[in-house]
Amino acid sequence: MRDEGISEIRRQDMAADRKRRFFMNSDDQLILEFQRGEREAFVELFERYREPIYGFFRRRLEHPARAEELAQECFLAVLQNVQRYEPRASFRSYLYGIAIHLVAAERRKAGREVAENEKLDGRAAQGNAAENRDAGIWVRKALGHLEESEREILMLREYEQLSYGEIAAVLRMPVNTVRSRLFRARAALKNQLLPVK
Repeated sequence: MRDEGISEIRRQDMAADRKRRFFMNSDDQLILEFQRGEREAFVELFERYREPIYGFFRRRLEHPARAEELAQECFLAVLQNVQRYEPRASFRSYLYGIAIHLVAAERRKAGREVAENEKLDGRAAQGNAAENRDAGIWVRKALGHLEESEREILMLREYEQLSYGEIAAVLRMPVNTVRSRLFRARAALKNQLLPVK
């Protein structure tokens, strides 16, 4: 009876040690451990990126439920393709690359339904005039007026806090191109916000 209690404590200690080991690993180490079959490594990655990836989709889509679905699809894509993952760039870049592709597919799909939704959007904008005083709404509207490529690069930097190198990996372009496009995107956003002031 006493031995069972001691062995249970040992099992709990071993589980805690294992969890601590995964917590201290980098994302890149975790994905490689997951490739070798360590399920806890994926759980740790999921815990680290669940909220940031949901936020990524939420800032780009109007419907929270669809943002949640796409966040789940993003992690499902990681699960399904884990054996093909190669550490050319950081895991974070890899994950946001998947998210970018999912958003693009969602926008293409939504583009087919635009004509119908434009009428609804126009009526909703008229009804929400009081909300439009909020500064966050002004920024969102200004972002909406930017070209898609400018908006995306700016959001990856400012909202997702990706480094220039990570953005370059996600968008598959040179770092200097990222810098110049980000400069142009910030200038365009500033121009959009100036009339508001």
